Amino acid sequence: MTVKSNHVTIKGIKDGLVFLLDDECDLQQLVDELRYKVEHSHQNILTGPIIHVDVKLGKRIVTDAQKEMILDILKQKGNLLVRSIDSPLAEEDRPKEGALTTLSGIVRSGQILHHDGNLMFLGDVNPGGTITCTGDVFILGALRGTAHAGAGGKQDSIIAASYLSPTQLRIAEVFSRPPDEWEHRESSMEFAYLCDGKMQIDKITNITRVRPDFNVFRGV
Repeated sequence: MTVKSNHVTIKGIKDGLVFLLDDECDLQQLVDELRYKVEHSHQNILTGPIIHVDVKLGKRIVTDAQKEMILDILKQKGNLLVRSIDSPLAEEDRPKEGALTTLSGIVRSGQILHHDGNLMFLGDVNPGGTITCTGDVFILGALRGTAHAGAGGKQDSIIAASYLSPTQLRIAEVFSRPPDEWEHRESSMEFAYLCDGKMQIDKITNITRVRPDFNVFRGV
């Protein structure tokens, strides 16, 4: 199969690649070209060690199944690690402000869970696994991989976990401290937040100091 169209643009950035997908062409044309470039024409830049990939869909609105189809093509290359896929949501799919979605499972090495909105994840995030959210991330389990909250630039987002021992944390565009500084963490649930543009860690019981919008239970 020969694909001569140019609906898929692959650009190198400092820490990976960006796939810019045309938002005006037919979806099947787009998928065919993406598959061809991944499997045939761009082997020289898509092979080698782990490459972090950001996918930009422009103004194209896609269903979950269509998004998964695009991700499946990229996952064929075992070294391509998709960390974000940006596209607008259909009106009926947009989460209400402050809404919290609950998911459960295990995010294993090489897997990426992306969610638009706030997420409560019941399970562990293993080293090499990644969770990204446009809002807050709450993990009722161990966070040993990577978590990115406020992926759309929301700097007041937080990341909380029952056991906080991440490979990396990111809130908006701010990255956490090096992994070797996460030794001997507290056994109680903690959360990460930004203060004056720097990553800070505190016990979950102090969350209202940072986010007064969280209601407080006051015992009698």
